[in-house]
Amino acid sequence: MTPTRVAFAAILGKDLRTELRTMRSLPAMVLFAVTTFIIFRYGLDRTTLSGSLAGGVLWTTLLFAAILGINRIFVSEQEEGGFDSIRLAPIDRTALYLAKAAVLFIYLCVLELIVVPTFAVFFLQDWAGLVPMLLILVGVNLGFSVLGTLISSMAVNSRARDLLVPLLLLPLVVPLMIAATSASAPLLDAAGPSYDRFGTWLLVLGLYDGVFCLVGYAVFEFLLED
Repeated sequence: MTPTRVAFAAILGKDLRTELRTMRSLPAMVLFAVTTFIIFRYGLDRTTLSGSLAGGVLWTTLLFAAILGINRIFVSEQEEGGFDSIRLAPIDRTALYLAKAAVLFIYLCVLELIVVPTFAVFFLQDWAGLVPMLLILVGVNLGFSVLGTLISSMAVNSRARDLLVPLLLLPLVVPLMIAATSASAPLLDAAGPSYDRFGTWLLVLGLYDGVFCLVGYAVFEFLLED
């Protein structure tokens, strides 16, 4: 294996082991999401949701739960000198970016394994649309991961990190949220799933992910130097 691949695997394994030992991010993300669903259930006084309203509740909750994980993705490097180690190591520094994006992607997948079925129990009558939703979830997770990792690397050294991350992230994820909500709304219809413009919105998700993958890979090394 090349030094970059070794570094990627080492950082990925270190972060996953740390999360398993400390549970600093995932429990907070899950608790936030489930609590938000409970608030929506009783605040809206609705036992079922469908269409765009169901999609809006789901994606809004997942977005803000993801921000909790994004805020903490580089904290260990900032507190333990990981940035300095990467700068001194004879490897491609984008290994850190790719590893952190992979960690965040895994966090989001684990979060959704718990949260999406919970959402279905709380609000859905027909679960058939959840199977094609997997494609949307993967596309959104990738977008969150590459963009969130990039923004977290910019904000981690700021004293206002918890405020700066959402301020930078939220305007940039508007296209991602529009595509995700528009693609999932027909799938969550009370009358059963339909696939109106489903492929079009998946292409939008893919384009968004591709753009920010390239941007993150291109600029991360310069951000690390700063």
